[in-house]
Amino acid sequence: MTKEFDLGALLAERGAERYELHGKYLNHQLPRMLHTIGFDKVYERAEGAHFWDADGNDYLDMLAGFGVMGLGRHHPVVRKALHDVLDADLADLTRFDCQPLPGLLAEKLLTYSPHLDRVFFGNSGTEAVETALKFARYATGRPRVLYCDHAFHGLTTGSLSVNGEDGFRDGFAPLLPDTAVPLGDLDALARELKKGDVAALIVEPIQGKGVHEAPPGYLRAAQELLRRHKALLIADEVQTGLGRTGDFYAYQHEEGVEPDLVCVAKALSGGYVPVGATLGKDWIFKKVYSSMDRVLVHSASFGANAQAMAAGLAVLSVMENEQIVANARATGEQLKSRLAALIDKYELLADVRGRGLMIGIEFGRPKSLKLRSRWTMLQAARKGLFAQMVVVPLLQRHRILTQVSGDHLEVIKLIPPLVVGEQDVDRFVDAFTAVMDDAHSGGGLMWDFSKTLVKQAVANR
Repeated sequence: MTKEFDLGALLAERGAERYELHGKYLNHQLPRMLHTIGFDKVYERAEGAHFWDADGNDYLDMLAGFGVMGLGRHHPVVRKALHDVLDADLADLTRFDCQPLPGLLAEKLLTYSPHLDRVFFGNSGTEAVETALKFARYATGRPRVLYCDHAFHGLTTGSLSVNGEDGFRDGFAPLLPDTAVPLGDLDALARELKKGDVAALIVEPIQGKGVHEAPPGYLRAAQELLRRHKALLIADEVQTGLGRTGDFYAYQHEEGVEPDLVCVAKALSGGYVPVGATLGKDWIFKKVYSSMDRVLVHSASFGANAQAMAAGLAVLSVMENEQIVANARATGEQLKSRLAALIDKYELLADVRGRGLMIGIEFGRPKSLKLRSRWTMLQAARKGLFAQMVVVPLLQRHRILTQVSGDHLEVIKLIPPLVVGEQDVDRFVDAFTAVMDDAHSGGGLMWDFSKTLVKQAVANR
């Protein structure tokens, strides 16, 4: 007799093997890295902005699964919507009918950007970007897309072609013939547009790598230049969208900016079902899907599936009913201002920047001789090690999960679930202050740990 599948029993029997299984069958460098820095935790459950381990210790999540968990983990409204859609036994993904949920989610999503008209649903942020690149090229009849230095738009081949970080691009050539311009440099943008072959500029209103915001007025001026040269503006809101920066979309911080295409994903999923969406103007979609012969010229096998659509609808409902955007704006301002007030206190703390609940904490070269010599040692081994030195004790000693904002960057990025509140702000600021006190004491566990990081960095060269 065939044994019935029992997920609970399987996890009870084999869950303790998690790191060994990953090392043997998946990316073997991930468990190696986690063991090295002491991040090899065993989390048993999660709710909202917190995890708990087997001993009942709670951890504050300031990472939100790289922004996926906008509403935190296991929001009851999203969870119920998924139970409901599974229990409905819908005739999903027949491919040759029109189910109601995709149309309902598209209708609702477009209310937040009324200058746009249509939506394509895929499965991820990088797929949303791929869609925008294809649509821009086809709609304009031009081959080249401009992107900004240090941008991150995804890791599939098309989105990698507009990725401004060489570390992600190295070894994957040839890529598409796209061109980088500095974020905020209108002259560089104008020079490229004059060549006449540019389909679009793709830009993150706030770059995830390093948390760098487009200068005031840049997006509006860039939009005017692009329109003058019959090219499109693509706003990548995969991480910055859905309330992250204190408005529904980050481009909305600047009056008069109306991108031709907008990419979203991550938080739209509710943390459950992968989903990506590319919003665009009617004429672009009608040019791509110009006849019945081209009805499937761009599609996705799992795109617009019922579970993803139900999750998206539930997410937007929660955002409205629980005033998630307003909370991100208010809590983010509180967190940012309290951290910025520490700059004068700590010489290793160089800058605090960002909007809403997307905040970058940058570290810089100290003035005092003793600290400067240690900083120089870390920089010689590998830039970014000091930021990692801060991230590690935040987790190990204070049970707060954060991340370094990019390779070779002395920046920590905070992108917590948008449901965090004042108590979470207090907890983070208190912990960060304790870590900074230790770093500036000239000794202690942080600098002892730095020796491990230096040895690892040298060994990896």
